[in-house]
This record gives sequence, structure tokens and C-alpha cells, in this order.
Amino acid sequence: MARRGASGRNVVALVLVGALLAGCGGGRTAPLDLEGFSAEEIFRRGEHELETSRRATDAIRYFSEVERLFPYSAFARRALIMQAYALHRDRNYEEARRVAQRFLDTYPGDEDAAWAQYLIALSFYDQIEEVGRDQGLTFQALRALRDVIERYPDSEFARSAILKFDLAFDHLAGKEMEIGRFYLRQRQYVAAINRFRVVVEDFETTTHTPEALHRLVEAYVALGLTDEAQTAAAILGYNFQASPFYDDSFRLLTGQGLAPDAAGEGWLRDLYRQTLRGDWL
Repeated sequence: MARRGASGRNVVALVLVGALLAGCGGGRTAPLDLEGFSAEEIFRRGEHELETSRRATDAIRYFSEVERLFPYSAFARRALIMQAYALHRDRNYEEARRVAQRFLDTYPGDEDAAWAQYLIALSFYDQIEEVGRDQGLTFQALRALRDVIERYPDSEFARSAILKFDLAFDHLAGKEMEIGRFYLRQRQYVAAINRFRVVVEDFETTTHTPEALHRLVEAYVALGLTDEAQTAAAILGYNFQASPFYDDSFRLLTGQGLAPDAAGEGWLRDLYRQTLRGDWL
């Protein structure tokens, strides 16, 4: 059979478009009649739909057909990862994860395995919403992003995964801060201290740490625990002296006749010693 020329490829495209439009006319998605077309032709049509359509539904259909009609071809492998990508673009996150995981299970050593793992991570990460929502997805995103970083450190996706990991980590700290502030406003100081302590000890590299230390100063002053308040302010001043939260803590303490200074014993004094040794950050 002679190889199709440019006009032949145009006919293929028109036939495929016609099949698609026929399926759209009756409210139901009709099966695509792709008999006689090669894996590459169907795959390219899927790419075209992905590039030109706002929704990826039709592209997904073509990629699925490549896999169904040519299950052992190189294009079937590429169509599978493109399905995962298209599903994610359509915000069908659960199905995108399923397809990306199937790609990893079937082609674990493929050059697109890193992309598949990254799509799984994104399917969790892109669902992270405001800090007031449940954080289960954030934990799942962190685990999946860590898999990208650890399994594919030299891939093009590792750098992006690191950045998103830091943002997701910061997001969790923000949740603790939100709850801690609520308790502080309600004058439930012990509960507030427990939340701010989590930020200071477990999320110390996030942007929320200076505020957490300042809120500890506020809570300890309210409880009359001056040693703890002064020590928290000393840590804040040592690490974040340029922060406006340090200015707030300094004014609060001096208004009570106190000063930022490590005093007494306890978890904050231990933390202060670690700070002086350079172990904290």
C-alpha cells in the first residue's frame, strides 16, 4: 500500500473530525469509527484535540482508542501517559491518578515514568484549597511529591516538585497557625500554645515560624509565664530580628518590664540552646 501524501493526511483528519461531530450531534458519545487508521494517525488526532479544544474529553477518547486498537505499540504507551495528562487538565484528578499509576505499573522503566509520578503528585497538590479545609490531601501531596524527588532526582520534574513540596509544607503550617490564632482569640492559651509549638518544632523552615514565636510570647505573657515568654522572644530575635513580629514581641515585653532573654528551663530553653549551636534552622 502506498504511503499517504499530504492530501491523504488531510482526508484522514476530515474523516476523524466527521466521526467526532457525528458523535456530538445526538447528546451521546458515539463510538469512533477508526478502522483503517494507523496508531500514529489516531494519536496525532488526539494531540490536535488536546491543543485546540478547551476540554480534553475528545482527546482522551482518541488516546484511549490507540491503546485499545494497538495495545503493544509504542504509540499505545505514549497514549497512556497522554491520557493521564489530559485527564488532569480536565481536573478529573482521581481518574488521572489511576491512569498514571497504571502507566507506572506497566512501564516502570520508561522515560515518561517521572512524568507519570509527577502527575500523581499534581492530582493531589492541585486540590489543596484554603487552609480552613481538611488537610488530608496536603499530606498525600507531600508524600507523592517526595516520591518524585527521591525516585527521579535528575528529572525535569524534580525541581518543580521541590518547590511545590515547600509550598504544601507551608500550607500545613498555615493550618496550625489558623487554629492557634482561634484558640488565642478565645483565650484558650494552653491549646493555642500547643498549636504554635507544632509550627516552631515541626515546621520551623516555613514562613509561619516568626509569627508562631510571637504568638507564643503573647500566650505566655497572658498566662504569667514570663520565663517562657522571654525565651520565645529571644529565639525570635536571634533568628528573625528584622521581622515585624519581633518588634511586636519586644514592645509587649518591655511594656511588662521584661526583655527578650533566655530564662528558666523547658522546651523553649532547649530550643534556644539549639539555636545558638546553629542546629535549629
